[in-house]
Amino acid sequence: MSEPLKGVKVIDMSHVIAGPFASHYLSQLGAEVIKIEKPGVGDVMRASKKATEPDSIAFTAFNAGKKSLAIDIRTEEGANIIRSLAKESNIFIENFRPGVVKKYGLDYESIKKINPQIIYCSISGYGQGGSWSSRGGYDQVIQALTGMMMMSGPEDSSEPIKIGFPVIDIAVGMLGAIAISSALYQQKTANIGQHIETSLIQASLMLMYPYITDYLTNKEVHKRIGNRGYSGSPGSDTFKCKDGWLATAANTPSQFKKMMALLGMDEICSDPNAIDVKAFNAINGGFVKAKDSTLIKQKIEKALSGKSAYEIEEALNNAGVPAAKVSTLSEFLERALNGNCINLPITDFVSTTSSVKTPGLGFTFNNNNRKTLKGAPSLGENTEEVLKKLGLTQQQIQGLIERDLLK
Repeated sequence: MSEPLKGVKVIDMSHVIAGPFASHYLSQLGAEVIKIEKPGVGDVMRASKKATEPDSIAFTAFNAGKKSLAIDIRTEEGANIIRSLAKESNIFIENFRPGVVKKYGLDYESIKKINPQIIYCSISGYGQGGSWSSRGGYDQVIQALTGMMMMSGPEDSSEPIKIGFPVIDIAVGMLGAIAISSALYQQKTANIGQHIETSLIQASLMLMYPYITDYLTNKEVHKRIGNRGYSGSPGSDTFKCKDGWLATAANTPSQFKKMMALLGMDEICSDPNAIDVKAFNAINGGFVKAKDSTLIKQKIEKALSGKSAYEIEEALNNAGVPAAKVSTLSEFLERALNGNCINLPITDFVSTTSSVKTPGLGFTFNNNNRKTLKGAPSLGENTEEVLKKLGLTQQQIQGLIERDLLK
């Protein structure tokens, strides 16, 4: 892949997922990222490996290509070294609870005094202000707090349903990377620094953006819609077939007509008891509006009951109606990897002990992805290298090691 951030220097004083994923993007785009870790322990994600794995797959996936400086920032010597690094860095990332880094003189105002052009990104659970700012933030807790757990599931259910992966942690990392990249442009063109603040709360709201916007604007409360599409069209739903489930997105009248024709159900398109026929036939009627969505779903599932979801998926897509058989993650990946349906930019992160496969960054530059990249560093692997570049002698470094301030 191209390296548009080559020459950019980053101090990454974050841990677990949110902060490391933000710096992951910067690292993979060419920036030099120095990951600050606690001596002897390191990022807690290092310990997430299985007994049969030489390295933690999760840690490698988030920290490949970075350098590891194991140093105790709670000591004056450790904090001074971080400040020395900050003088020559472009970016500083941290995801401690608000107020923690200030105790060690590593907050934005302190770093700004020694490097006015620094781009300082603070990632937290609840933001830097307000009475909740000192709370610890975790993905599932924020899903519960912000209403996300109540957005999924059947309309008649009142039980919370958690999204089955750390969606907010990942999203806030992406937000951090976007904000930092934007601030870099201003740093290069106007020599201006920036304090960026983002949080799990903000990421959650962005993930629910249309619903949040509706409520803020006119207090509209959206009900749970189960497996139906956002449009509300009766043709945008999930239907049971003989060999599994099929998700369709026949949102517009044109798409709905095609789907009904394929299923031999053209009469629904003119049935005033089933749909709003006037809106359906209007020049700009928007999405299909059901008058009796239950009746329509029953008829569609009856038509699909003896059919293969894979076959209908193919037929609908050929007709211009988006559709897919509901799959598990492993089923989808096997289908994608073993066929020619899509091109997945698989990237291998390789170290001396292991190789970890990832789906890349989600985009490519000029279709020029590198297939094999350097894996994650061992704890403290680059400590001496980084400190010698700062001007510390071997004797000084050894003295810090003997006092358990390094590695």
